[in-house]
Amino acid sequence: MNKQDLISAVADSSGLSKNDAAKAVEGVFEAITASLKKGDEVRLVGFGTFSVSQRKASTGRNPRTGETMTIEASSQPKFKAGKGLKDAVN
Repeated sequence: MNKQDLISAVADSSGLSKNDAAKAVEGVFEAITASLKKGDEVRLVGFGTFSVSQRKASTGRNPRTGETMTIEASSQPKFKAGKGLKDAVN
């Protein structure tokens, strides 16, 4: 399922027009992104938790040349599925 499929599914299940459903889906994505940017986590009970984890700087190797390179520290978004989602999938 891609973003357009998701918008169509939301429109069908909620009775909204596709335009309104697109605004709703975009709004949810923007709200989650803004919260993660601030360093907060987003908990959706029964669905899952979005959070940000910090990755330390490390050294790696360039696969083409074999030379050692430094990989900078970074923030990575994470998602942990909740019990309701796990149960629905299994």
